[in-house]
Amino acid sequence: MSLDPSQMRELQVAIADRIYMQVANWNLYLGDAGLAETLALECIANLEEGANAAARVALEAVQVQLAGGNTCLPLARLIPPGQLMDLEDILDPYCR
Repeated sequence: MSLDPSQMRELQVAIADRIYMQVANWNLYLGDAGLAETLALECIANLEEGANAAARVALEAVQVQLAGGNTCLPLARLIPPGQLMDLEDILDPYCR
């Protein structure tokens, strides 16, 4: 499934504004972390599977570099469980 450029931008902005990763007591929004576009592209690649699957696969696929690249973790390991549901809600309209 593909989105037109305005839909892609809309999705990226929604992810940037609503989805964050949590490190200790800090919430770092994906727009500030520079990961919103990467996550949006991964989600779009899997939209045909539905919002739930697209969100889960994308969060596992996006690797976050830590400590200057010494360690990489999937984004799925850095976001709180409620953020998965928020991402699914964001993706749901694009799956129809």
